Amino acid sequence: MSVRQQLAPSIRQALAAAGLPTDTGTHLNPSGRPELGDYQINAALAAAKALKANPRELAARIVENLQLDEICAKVEIAGPGFINLRLNNHWLADHLAATARSPRLGLASATPPQTIVIDYSSPNVAKEMHVGHMRGTILGDVLARILEFQGHRVIRQNHIGDWGTQFGMLLAELSELAEQTDAAVALADLEQFYRRAKVRFDQDPAFAARARQNVVRLQSGDAECLALWRQFIDISMAHVQAVYQKLGVTLRPQDTRGESAYNADLPAVVADLQRQSLAVEDAGAQVVFLPELADKDGTPAAFIVQKADGGYLYATTDLAALRYRASTLKADRCLYFIDARQSLHMQQLFATARRAGWVDERVELTHCAYGTIMGKDGRPLKTRSGDTVKLIDLLDEAIQRAYRLVEQKSPHLSLEEKDEVAKAVGIGAIKYADLSKTRTQDYRFDWDAMLRFEGNTAPYLQYGYTRIMSLLRKADTDLDTALHFTPAIGEAERPLALALCQFPDAVEQVVAKAMPHELCNYLFALAGRFMAFYEACPILKDSVTLETRNARLQLAALTARTLNRGLEFLGIRTVERM
Repeated sequence: MSVRQQLAPSIRQALAAAGLPTDTGTHLNPSGRPELGDYQINAALAAAKALKANPRELAARIVENLQLDEICAKVEIAGPGFINLRLNNHWLADHLAATARSPRLGLASATPPQTIVIDYSSPNVAKEMHVGHMRGTILGDVLARILEFQGHRVIRQNHIGDWGTQFGMLLAELSELAEQTDAAVALADLEQFYRRAKVRFDQDPAFAARARQNVVRLQSGDAECLALWRQFIDISMAHVQAVYQKLGVTLRPQDTRGESAYNADLPAVVADLQRQSLAVEDAGAQVVFLPELADKDGTPAAFIVQKADGGYLYATTDLAALRYRASTLKADRCLYFIDARQSLHMQQLFATARRAGWVDERVELTHCAYGTIMGKDGRPLKTRSGDTVKLIDLLDEAIQRAYRLVEQKSPHLSLEEKDEVAKAVGIGAIKYADLSKTRTQDYRFDWDAMLRFEGNTAPYLQYGYTRIMSLLRKADTDLDTALHFTPAIGEAERPLALALCQFPDAVEQVVAKAMPHELCNYLFALAGRFMAFYEACPILKDSVTLETRNARLQLAALTARTLNRGLEFLGIRTVERM
């Protein structure tokens, strides 16, 4: 249980005893000024606005009723009505001892657990995954990991682009190549395969005619076309799964549910919208007009669900998918990790599904929008030739660069160890550089910055963990033993101890806002606190008593375990030696 969770009941009781509404919440946060206190309550200010009262007088009433003598060494009112709390060192030591013994590091289980559907990654199987797929893939994976750890039923939904008119062209190309070579060989380079098929479609009328015929055959369930299509999908997804494995994300083949899964439901989606008079004909198309999303001139947003020629769109498939998630999967919460450029589409999707009654108000729908990965020139990241950067190539380069770095810094490691460290550092660096940025913003891709062993980077945190493990080895103490030592908190240990207490709060922030950078910032601050602690508090010197040595080793071990758990939530590996 976090410090915040332990303090909250007493604060709520004090609010009630002071005659204040408890629905204002506890408003308890870590203090921004450690010299004033460890935590701060600003409930008096919030209540004062509602009651039109003096906030300092309300703060005095709250303090008078607070029962925190065993937890806090000092409670003071500051400024217009802030209540500053300084934790008791003995209580802090006991709290950390309980945290160290907990397999969950004080992280609470979900009560009650929810069914949470997370839509992330979503590559187009007609092309290889490129750098633009990375953000949605790793951001969504962080939330999936944390929510699952909390005990929620997490349903990953990899909504791949595996249907549509382009498959007529691709199947025409594949059917001809399959006569000459193995399909897996033909599709070894998906990007080249797609380009070759597109050129033929644009330049060869006979080929284009066969492609259009394939679309009709595929959509009508032709056995030969479906067999080729399934072969194409299987080989393409093998490419995708290889990227996931190297990237270290938890998506598996069983998490894939592509556009094709909803194809049979599309007519029913449109028919239901028509029956409710939500979809109306406009220029031959079926359109849902949404006045709640009107532009500045008052013109309702138009959400097209069927084209004039009878064809369906992404909008129709997305509606079918959302209806399935709400009605069949019984989702309590749906998170969509999709490019910020799709914001209007997502607003229209959510509004239409709610108006149709497919998703009631109890279901939370969230578009977790993210920005673009930019090159150093401030433009979307491309290769030197101007092509889209393949994600697998980016990951391979990250490992190669990390290997060169490891050879320079740790030549004593064996070849096997160098390989292991290079993979952990290279992939960790590229993921952390992304996750540590506010997801709604664009960021510039910089190899040198992300592979540094100082600053807010994965290598810095990974090295911090490795350094603590080395310290434990020198102390001839393993991690489990050190975690069961008796802690003691003095003034020199307080900053690190407080940081360790705040891990559950950082995780809760990530869950509440779907912002993994909150956890990155916490881990970076924790690593910095440990470095300051290590400088100020000798551990293995002869002058240090056994009791003090063991107490400080527990703090070190708890830091290592917290760093490891935090990085694991981010999908980043740690290593024992670097």
